[in-house]
Amino acid sequence: MLQDIQAAIPLGFFLAFLIGPVFFVLLETAAIKGVKAAISFDLGVILADIVFIAIAYLTSFQLLENLSNQPGLYVFGGMILVVYGLITYLKKPSREALDPNRLKVKKNNYLSLFVKGFLLNFINIGVLVFWLGLIIIVGPTLDNDPNRLFLFFGVTIGVYFATDLLKIILAKQLKRKLTPRRIFKIKKLLGFILILCGIIMTVKGFLPKDKLDIQKGIEKINTERIK
Repeated sequence: MLQDIQAAIPLGFFLAFLIGPVFFVLLETAAIKGVKAAISFDLGVILADIVFIAIAYLTSFQLLENLSNQPGLYVFGGMILVVYGLITYLKKPSREALDPNRLKVKKNNYLSLFVKGFLLNFINIGVLVFWLGLIIIVGPTLDNDPNRLFLFFGVTIGVYFATDLLKIILAKQLKRKLTPRRIFKIKKLLGFILILCGIIMTVKGFLPKDKLDIQKGIEKINTERIK
């Protein structure tokens, strides 16, 4: 059990620093809207990961094969990110947006931030493929024991969330230096990043099927390790 925990800790830390749309939106939310708002958003992200892990565990090999045959899912998710990024990038600030008081998040906004975090992570089919591949790799090393798998992924998610909390606290310190003009520039940068991530995901959907075959990729990695 101790070995499982030791293996899960660096993985959770690594996941917290994967560069993607969620990473940047989390930092932007913490810096502009505060710690509680960012935690609400992050809890939605975590819930999406838990749902993905559950789906991956229950239907791993069959679902992996189906995803390989449905590259259109990448295109769909990518297009959603592109549209969301365009809206964020092109949206012009209103007079209310220039009001410093807008940086305070009302309680009734936390639920919407939670849902936003969940959906932003859930539409990224690449996250599901990642968890599928991870279960296929890690499962045999844990003897496919449900208790060991639960412990491993529980620790992974726990470390992931704890690291996110540190990122949120650090990003919150930037709020003192933020002006309405800088906030506007941050949002435009965030929109550009989302567009870029969406384009990358969409391109994956047009790649040849063998490029999306995660199982072959895993077998190739294992072969290289043996060599």
